[in-house]
Amino acid sequence: MDALLGLMDNLTDPDWIVAHGGLYLLLFIIFAETGIMIGFFLPGDPILFIAGIIISNMSVAPGQEIPLLLYWILLIALAAIAGNFVGYWCGKLFGNRILNMKESWLFRREYIYKAQEFYEKQGGVAIILARFLPIVRTFAPIVAGIVGMDFKKFIVFNILGAFLWSGSLVTLGFVLGENQWVQKNLELVIFLIVAAATAPVIIKAISGRGKARPTGDA
Repeated sequence: MDALLGLMDNLTDPDWIVAHGGLYLLLFIIFAETGIMIGFFLPGDPILFIAGIIISNMSVAPGQEIPLLLYWILLIALAAIAGNFVGYWCGKLFGNRILNMKESWLFRREYIYKAQEFYEKQGGVAIILARFLPIVRTFAPIVAGIVGMDFKKFIVFNILGAFLWSGSLVTLGFVLGENQWVQKNLELVIFLIVAAATAPVIIKAISGRGKARPTGDA
């Protein structure tokens, strides 16, 4: 557990990430967090923001900053898309086995049920919204596979969600990456980024639930 906590601390350190794989490490984390069940604990939102910070501090020729930013966003989005495809097919092929898995600290059946509830309320758009919700984004594509969501529809929402998620957070990190206050208060900024990314989705889900309650009263 101590090793895991140490890893989580390192994954919010841009210098550590650059020294241990850089872009390749980022791509693996995004792929794992968006499609492999045991990757649900990985910090996807902070990783995207930090990716933007890394880009902003790279030494590149004048005029190459934006092409480099777009290149990283493209690769990160592709990793997120691939991760969701893996999750979808795992859900489709092994749905019953997944639901009957023995629970452990790495897997809780409630994660699946929460993702399923979120998916049923939001429909296909849940694949996009789930990108901005930790844990839910890992299990949403798995649930989509379990319930047999139309694959063509899944492709569209998967691609849109990946580019919206990666594009927005990486660009934000790129814009703020050279700010001294941001660099000195990175943990606080990351917390605020995660809160800002998840709040609209949570508020929408809660408000939707509140509107549905009166229909059940006699």
